[in-house]
Amino acid sequence: MNARKNDAKKAASAADIGFVGMLRWAWRQLTTMRAALILLLVLALAAIPGSLLPQRIQDPGAVSTFIEENGAWGEFLDTVQLFDVYESVWFSAVYILLMVSLVGCIIPRTKHHFQAMRQAPPKAPRRLTRMSAYRTTPLSRESQQRTADELLDAAQTQLKESGYRTVRADDHIAAERGYLKETGNLVFHVSILATVIVMAMGGLLGYYGQRVLVEGDTFSNSLVSYDSFDPGTFFDANSLAEFRLTLNQLETRFDDEASGAQFGQPRQFDANVTLNTPEGESSFMLRPNEPVRVDGSRVYLIGNGYAPVITARNANGDVTYSGPAVFLPQDGVYTSTGVVKVPDASPDQLGFGGVLLPTTGRNDDGELISTFAELRNPLLVMDAYRGDLGLDSGVPQSVYQLESDSMEQLTADDGSTYQMVMQPGDTAELPDGHGSVTFEEIRKYAALDVHRDPVQVWMLPFMVLLFGGLSLTLFVARRRVWVRVSGGEVEIAGLARGEDPRVDEAVEELTQVLALELLEPESADPGAGSAPNRSGK
Repeated sequence: MNARKNDAKKAASAADIGFVGMLRWAWRQLTTMRAALILLLVLALAAIPGSLLPQRIQDPGAVSTFIEENGAWGEFLDTVQLFDVYESVWFSAVYILLMVSLVGCIIPRTKHHFQAMRQAPPKAPRRLTRMSAYRTTPLSRESQQRTADELLDAAQTQLKESGYRTVRADDHIAAERGYLKETGNLVFHVSILATVIVMAMGGLLGYYGQRVLVEGDTFSNSLVSYDSFDPGTFFDANSLAEFRLTLNQLETRFDDEASGAQFGQPRQFDANVTLNTPEGESSFMLRPNEPVRVDGSRVYLIGNGYAPVITARNANGDVTYSGPAVFLPQDGVYTSTGVVKVPDASPDQLGFGGVLLPTTGRNDDGELISTFAELRNPLLVMDAYRGDLGLDSGVPQSVYQLESDSMEQLTADDGSTYQMVMQPGDTAELPDGHGSVTFEEIRKYAALDVHRDPVQVWMLPFMVLLFGGLSLTLFVARRRVWVRVSGGEVEIAGLARGEDPRVDEAVEELTQVLALELLEPESADPGAGSAPNRSGK
């Protein structure tokens, strides 16, 4: 019966607080340190898909390939924004709640901290023996000749020299130190909040853009030149820096001397580029994590691959397509896939989907594979399709995918599927009078990421403050100490505010320092005349 009554009272109390009371309760829960830590953990877990799955902001081609290869599963992941994790609604909701929680924690704690700093250290309790660290030592005969005020003055001087803030009472000195611990804690949380705000401002005012640049081609920094472009909400297109970047040569090297897992690992990616700005022309060597900086924008080298140069001709020998086609690497040995679309072919539009093998070999089943990433024995294998490419339908298409559902695959004279297997310089004649395809050569390409963040300069000072505040929080101890002169002895007690395993050691050190001023010379020995504390030390 009593249990039922208690449950009924709790239910009645919950109903009595009303809507405003519920909001107040939710706010109190959100602004607790426990809620902030839980949200921080959830944010870390939410960021995991961003590191495991390709992100559209970094590599839209890889995202398209992933969705194509995984079908309905890839489309589902795209629906729940797992390819745009850091711009998704659910990720934004988590870090907005985290920021609100931090603000709700910081403001009242800051107010309380300033009030505590202005208050005097609390007076000594009646029984100092209850403190976690306690020492007592008899006064020397010479010290007993001095007044209690003189002894307390000497003790207060020693405490101030040790960094304590002190206050004088009738028969004791109350001291406290370690206020910087809470100050560092507040600085740490404010720095986290400021860092997130700076990152958000960078996202609002800046932009990300990606461009695949083949050797010999030039990129102009304009909106129409990007393969993909992600502007901030308040981005101004007129603020784009004026420059042109030409990829002269891309030098790559893979390790063919190492054994085990290190075999075939990339060792060098050097892009020789020429930069043209209104101030003049200059040459740079662009490498991963070594961007070219132009008027606040940074150009990063984030990827590379191969682009076979294809020339398509109709039955009359007229060129209907000629140029490099970007093929995307699918594995560590650069087995690459790509498509070529020829809308001007006749009598039908043509599409080619193929695989490029940089160093051709065969597996145990006799299938063609790539055995190394460098161009040592390249081979291009392509299937041919005819029909409507769907380029005039108004529906955007990926340049890395061929919409072959409404197209017919070409067949050889014997009725088998027509397939082209070519090395650089080879020409293949297409069946049914569709002309020919020539595999001219292979060029390398560089995947570039252009990024502008006008407020990034503020990240450094806030990160310095963040680590500085964290250091103060971890290494500064908050403790209280009392020194009382009563009768013929001196009592010294300490109490830790929070975790402080050195509080007993600190009281022992203080006892030794005060012994030089107040006690017998022989009692300055750490163990002489000292009563054990409550822990038995």
